[in-house]
Amino acid sequence: MSNSPKILAFAGSLRRDSWNKRLARLAAEAMDKAGGSVTLIELNDYPLPIFNEDDEAREGEPENARRLKELMRAHQGLLISSPEYNSSITPLVKNTIDWASRPAPGHPALDAFRGKTAVLISASPGALGGMRALVHLRSILGNIGTLVLPNTISIIKAHEAFDGPQLKDPAQRAKLEAIASEFVEFLRKHHPQPVPAPS
Repeated sequence: MSNSPKILAFAGSLRRDSWNKRLARLAAEAMDKAGGSVTLIELNDYPLPIFNEDDEAREGEPENARRLKELMRAHQGLLISSPEYNSSITPLVKNTIDWASRPAPGHPALDAFRGKTAVLISASPGALGGMRALVHLRSILGNIGTLVLPNTISIIKAHEAFDGPQLKDPAQRAKLEAIASEFVEFLRKHHPQPVPAPS
């Protein structure tokens, strides 16, 4: 549909059987069903070195950082499913944001993030479901110009919450679908202009 908001979705984990990859996939499916146009990517496909400004000055922007920024520019919304490591976000999530936030010739500052809207979700084996990581991630994204919607879902005891690719609990499934619908509708109302595809 011409009014299908474009959403870029990814999980902040490289682990093959990551709970957050499962959750990101379910959320992406729900957003597609709600009328969004979701691009679900694996950060494994965009490996990046740890950000080092000396390396950037010497070698330039990594190709995968450029590719990620092009994807972010081409989408109105971001869906991030973030694990929690030691009460915060993963190094992968932080490094991805650090590279994608770097200035690029011919582009406004922070244009991969500024003016975007994001939804944050999480799954964790712990009793808080990754909520502490989402607090940090919300703060980081807000400081670089991304509006983060308040509704979220944090799946506790993630090792017990899934039946294969699906969530066992019907209430959790319903909440994820509600968040997906809300996000798509928000983007329709507040980001009505089409976004050009990456060059």
